[in-house]
Amino acid sequence: MSHRSIDPARLLGRIAELGAIGRDAEGRLVRLAASDSEKLGRDRFVSWLEDAGLEVAVDRIGNIFGIWNGVGGGEKPIMIGSHIDTVINAGIYHGCYGVLAGLEVIQTLKSEGFEPRHPIVVAAFTNEEGVRYAPDMMGSLVYSGGLDVAAALETVGTDGTVLGDELARIGYAGSHAPGFMTPHAYVELHIEQGPVLEREGVPVGAVENLQGISWQKVTIDGDANHAGTTPISMRRDAGYAAARVITFLRDRAKASNTPTVATVGCIAFEPNAINVIPSRATFTVDLRDPDEDRLKEEKNALAAFLELLSAEEGVGVSVERLARFEPVKFDQAIVRQIEVTARDRGLACKRMTSGAGHDAQMIARIAPAAMIFVPSHGGISHNPKEFTSDTELVAGANILLDVVCGLATGELPR
Repeated sequence: MSHRSIDPARLLGRIAELGAIGRDAEGRLVRLAASDSEKLGRDRFVSWLEDAGLEVAVDRIGNIFGIWNGVGGGEKPIMIGSHIDTVINAGIYHGCYGVLAGLEVIQTLKSEGFEPRHPIVVAAFTNEEGVRYAPDMMGSLVYSGGLDVAAALETVGTDGTVLGDELARIGYAGSHAPGFMTPHAYVELHIEQGPVLEREGVPVGAVENLQGISWQKVTIDGDANHAGTTPISMRRDAGYAAARVITFLRDRAKASNTPTVATVGCIAFEPNAINVIPSRATFTVDLRDPDEDRLKEEKNALAAFLELLSAEEGVGVSVERLARFEPVKFDQAIVRQIEVTARDRGLACKRMTSGAGHDAQMIARIAPAAMIFVPSHGGISHNPKEFTSDTELVAGANILLDVVCGLATGELPR
C-alpha cells in the first residue's frame, strides 16, 4: 500500500482560488476560452507552475505545459492534466480539478525526491468547452494532429472574435508546434459529471471508454402564415415538424436497451412570433453511443425519419454536420493500474464509460491514455451546484499520484 499523499490543503486551496477567478458582475464563473477572464486563470496557473520550479511551455494553439524533466530528459513524458476554461455559470471542479491535481502530483513527487524515469508534464488544454469557439476539445484535438493549427487559429467565435487574435491579445499565442512532446502515457483525473458513482456508492471510476459523438444542425423550411386563419391541414409548419423530430429521438432512445442518448440542445424559430406559423426551425442534434456501429445506426435512423418527415409535412430539410468523434477505447493496462491502485488504497473501483467528451479522447490518438473519475454529487456538472467532497477530491488525486508513479518508473504493465 502506498504511503505517499498529496498535500490536501494546497490542492483544495488552489481549486477554491481558481474557482474565484473569472466571476462576472452577477457572481457567475465565466472563463470562456481566450477571454480576459480566462487570461487571469491562465496567469495564475502559470505562476503556480513557476513557483513549483517547472519549465513552462505554450504551443501555438495556447495549450500550457508545466514540464518536470526529472532524471529522464530523453524519454517520452507522462502527461497529466485537463483544462481550465469553463462554460457560462460554471462549477469550480470540472476540468480544473484534473489540472490542479496534476500539478499537485508533480510537486509532491519533487518534494519527496522521487526520480522518475520519464519526465512528467501537467497540461492545461485550450478551449475544451467549445462555448466561444467550435469545436470543443480544440486544443487537444490540434495537439494530437486531428485539426490543423492554422485552421483552428482562424476560427471565428460566437462574439465575432478570431481565436488566434485573442490568444495573441492575452499573451498565450505560444511558439511551440502542437504535438512537440509525444506522451509515453496520458492520464486525466476528472469529476464524473454523472450520477453513477454516487448512486452505486463507489468512490472511484476507471474509465475504459468514451462515447462516440455526432453533432448535427438541422434546418426545416416551411411557410409562414396566419396562426388563426390557416387550417391545420393546409400548414407547412416548420415548428411542428421540429417537434416531431424531438419526439422521435426521445422515443427511440427510451425504447432502446442500449446506452444511446439523443439531445436537442438548441432550437430557434423564424419569424418567432406568437401569431405566425414558423417558416423555419433550426436546431441541433447531439447523438452519443460508445459503440460506433450503433452510433451510425442512430444517424441513419434520423436521416430516414427526416426524409419521411419532409414528404409527410411538405417541408424542406437540410442537415449540416458540426462534429463527429468516434468512440474511444482507453488503454487497458492503464485502466488496470487505476483499479489496482484504488484497491491498494482500500477503495472500491468501477469500470465505466464516460458519456462526456474529454481531452483524453484526443490524446488517445497519439498515446496510451485513460481517465480516473470521482463522484459528482447529484450527477450535476456545468452548473454552480457542481460538487465533489474534499475527501473524494483528495482520494482521486492520491490515486493519480500512485498511477503516475507506476508509469514514470517503468513500462506499462500488460
